[in-house]
Amino acid sequence: MAARLPRPPRFDLWAALAGLAGGLLLWGSGLGLRGSGDPQVLFDGGGPLLVPLVVISGCELLRRTAPRTALLAGTLALAADLTTQGSIATIVMYTDLMYAAVLYGPPTTARRLPWITGMLTIAATLVPFAVLRVPEALLIGVVTGAVTFTPASTGLIVRNHREAADAALLRAEQTALLAEMDRTQAVTAERARMARELHDMVANHLSAIAIHSTAALSLDDAATTRQALGVIRENSVEGLAEMRRLIGILRDDGGDTEPAAAPTLDGLGALVDGARANGLEVTLDASPGENLPAPVELAAYRIVQESLTNALKHSSKGAVRVRLDRRDGALRVEVTSPYGERDTPRAPGSGAGLVGMRERAALLHGTFEAGVVADSASPGDRIWAVRACLPLTEGDLA
Repeated sequence: MAARLPRPPRFDLWAALAGLAGGLLLWGSGLGLRGSGDPQVLFDGGGPLLVPLVVISGCELLRRTAPRTALLAGTLALAADLTTQGSIATIVMYTDLMYAAVLYGPPTTARRLPWITGMLTIAATLVPFAVLRVPEALLIGVVTGAVTFTPASTGLIVRNHREAADAALLRAEQTALLAEMDRTQAVTAERARMARELHDMVANHLSAIAIHSTAALSLDDAATTRQALGVIRENSVEGLAEMRRLIGILRDDGGDTEPAAAPTLDGLGALVDGARANGLEVTLDASPGENLPAPVELAAYRIVQESLTNALKHSSKGAVRVRLDRRDGALRVEVTSPYGERDTPRAPGSGAGLVGMRERAALLHGTFEAGVVADSASPGDRIWAVRACLPLTEGDLA
């Protein structure tokens, strides 16, 4: 089954019709490029020039869909036109075929045609002048260059500009895509940061409220209930204050800054006192040193805070130990709590606290681990240990 030729674009159809109509008008007027007595004219009369005119008009239909085929057929039609009285319309349409072959053809054609036509123009200039030895012979090279080299080089210039414009458009689209990806990542990172802040600031208070409210409901003792309600009220007030602080951060236009009143390691004493008020037996051994980077201080504080919250929710009765020390260019944080059955109600957990602590350590290129280990101080017992190593050097924080 024969392959169907592609349908020519509308512009090519109009170009072919316009070229054919112009050639017929010149033919009807008896206007030709050469007289009947010219020795170059092998086929005299107006009829023979119609054949190359019609052929090259048909080639115009293929100027974009099959540019190399159109140029090859058009070259043969132009050669045939040279043996007749000639038509200016045929030459004009041939220059358009040469231009279209470079502009719409394959890259190899676009690179080679300007060189081929340039060499052809030089040869058409030098050879006739060397043979005839008359200045008029140089006009052959001028005409050849105008018909071949000029449209080919023009097509190459336009093609290069189009490719440069396409490349610039592609780069702009890629830049926009990268910017959108960066924006999405920034939004995701900011949401994760706010989720960690919200969890770390509020979870401790809500856990204490849940545990003490459960105790108040399960024990029929007025003194215990009153004490539990006092703890609940205190944690509710502190939790509301933390919530207001976080809402203020979210409403602040400078959302890329850390909270103005971000906690530091100087607040560990108050944090431990609050844990003791909630019923934990906490011992604090902290020697972090001075001039710690603010991100390290905040991460260490939040890790201790979340560890105490987990101990309040899940640990069994016993001492909770908090240790901070500075060794080998890093701040090491360790919080241990008894692991086993407990005689008081447990608060539900989602695991978000461990995820948040691990993320805080990873953001500082540090390490984090949490799990059940043997208690070195009491062989045979098991403890839940949270350990984090946070680098202090600027290179590690970058």
